Amino acid sequence: MKPHTVHRTIVFSHANSFPASTYQALFESWRQAGYEVHALDKFGHDARYPVTMNWPHLVDQLKDFVEREVGHPAWLVGHSLGGYLSMMAASRHPHLAQGLVIMDSPVLHGWKSAGVGLAKRLGTIDRVVAPARIAAQRTQEWQSLQVAHEHFSAKPKFAAFHPRVLQDYLAHGTETHLDGQSRRLSFRREIEAAIYGTMPHDLLQTFRRHPHQCPLAFIGGTHSRETRKVGIQGIKQLVGRNLSWIEGTHLYPFELPDLTAAEVLKWLHHFQTATPVAASPALSPA
Repeated sequence: MKPHTVHRTIVFSHANSFPASTYQALFESWRQAGYEVHALDKFGHDARYPVTMNWPHLVDQLKDFVEREVGHPAWLVGHSLGGYLSMMAASRHPHLAQGLVIMDSPVLHGWKSAGVGLAKRLGTIDRVVAPARIAAQRTQEWQSLQVAHEHFSAKPKFAAFHPRVLQDYLAHGTETHLDGQSRRLSFRREIEAAIYGTMPHDLLQTFRRHPHQCPLAFIGGTHSRETRKVGIQGIKQLVGRNLSWIEGTHLYPFELPDLTAAEVLKWLHHFQTATPVAASPALSPA
């Protein structure tokens, strides 16, 4: 890999339970702006890279993907889980990244970090990380694509998705079952639950020991419960002033794909030209 050449290549990493193909609207915007876009569709589903405590094999999966599919340093862009994996990969393997743009992946710090670490040691992580428990019980099969559409459209979280994104999720987040008609989740719920249950708790300390050698920006959702719960002090220690906001929840890339794609491009342009990034209308989370 040649670290000194600036490449217009984005490697995107998805949020837990949402295959990368759900983000097609973002990819199209970035490609129209002149970037190549590469994305591994589902982390954790390849037996060569199992989900284990603190996600070392998932980081290896991203590393190997960049080296195999891209072959040169890229802009690593990630949403939630994907943001953490991007930061971890760049920290452990500096040759992979020209820069990072992280979408609503707040970093645990202080007593919250210690609490998650204790829960992991005691085997009670599912009581602390509620999504792990929810994921394990998630509905995973429907009689038809239409029934799946009705199921997700009735849920406020999915009803807030841009219609194009919801269609992409139905097309790629579910798949045809063996009977040729019924649909089931393509991202297995046991994998989703395992990812939540093995999340790293000491990333801030890790990144202090092995700091990123490339620029890093964070884009938060103003109404993100995840960011409010974790707080932004941890991520602020890593990004400094490279922080902006989008008026949306933790899933704002699905709610406002055009705005999200544009905000990522603003940061990439900033990193390449040192042009100041215009402040977002909302300057802090609600």
